[in-house]
Amino acid sequence: MKTALTHDGKLRLGVNIDHVATVRNARGSAWPDPLRAALLAETAGADGITAHLREDRRHIRDADIEALMAALTVPLNFECAATAEMQAIALRHKPHAVCLVPEKREERTTEGGLDVASDQNRLTEYLISLREAGCRVSMFIGHDPHQIEASARIGAEIVELHVGLYSDLLAEGHTELAQRELAALHRSATFASSLGLEVHAGHGLTFDNVEAIAAIPELAELNIGHFLIGEAIFRGLGPAIEEMRRRMDLARGMA
Repeated sequence: MKTALTHDGKLRLGVNIDHVATVRNARGSAWPDPLRAALLAETAGADGITAHLREDRRHIRDADIEALMAALTVPLNFECAATAEMQAIALRHKPHAVCLVPEKREERTTEGGLDVASDQNRLTEYLISLREAGCRVSMFIGHDPHQIEASARIGAEIVELHVGLYSDLLAEGHTELAQRELAALHRSATFASSLGLEVHAGHGLTFDNVEAIAAIPELAELNIGHFLIGEAIFRGLGPAIEEMRRRMDLARGMA
């Protein structure tokens, strides 16, 4: 499996395929196939694939992870809750990266960041076997400096900043509040980088808001899913990914 990462300043794009599985599961059929979407994403220029195996299996299923691990030639970012079941699955497959996220059965999507600071002892132990297995471990968190410091203390290599609030504020026309949130995200990315953490971002990113986030120089990767799968209805998955890639590169002065 390919695990090389870019080091040329180019911002990586991870494509989340969860909601291809959401559509499939709505009819209880085999279509559309998340693996096919992942392979199309590879061809369109995705640097990695993200899939969240939830405890309730509402979209991605165990068989999807097996298929992805067998077929992908780009890294798989395996999102999951910090449970014993998910740790065992990750250790069996040994994906390139494991991103730990908060998870509630009643939520429609991941609503916030993981509270690393209040669970440091357990998470420190939880990460050991994953890192020994060769997985890069990421914490999906808000931009609170205490959560960033805690992530570094427990041995995480990566933090992924939840940018959903910024996305929502901008979409709702709260421009001034959105700019404050963007500034806070930038400060947090700088702080995390100063601690030796690799910094990613995700949640709610679209064509309209991605460039301001992509312009944050400390970010190494963006993970985008729901918008791209929705946009694929209108223009196709490959062209949607190519356009997102173009906008990210434009923000980095590489277009």
